[in-house]
Amino acid sequence: MTTVAPRFDAVIHPPPRLQICGVLAVVDTMDFAAVREEVGVSDSVLSKHVRQLEEAGYVRVRKATRAARLRTSLALTDAGRAAFDAHVAELRRITGA
Repeated sequence: MTTVAPRFDAVIHPPPRLQICGVLAVVDTMDFAAVREEVGVSDSVLSKHVRQLEEAGYVRVRKATRAARLRTSLALTDAGRAAFDAHVAELRRITGA
């Protein structure tokens, strides 16, 4: 296991964004609706937080037509995965976990 340097990240820290990153950290990609269900927020709340993560370069948003419907999928970027890992390491460090 690679050791990550702990680093607090204010972009990731708000609970919905931390949850989004946590959900996406264990998958390659996930449909927007599945992330919404996992996080337990409305479409508009999820969209707002995803936009902030996307602007930071942490989440990639892809839109594609599947079965005649527009589908949105989300994935952590390499930078997002690194930032999430560092943030979790910092939370562990400050909590003594």
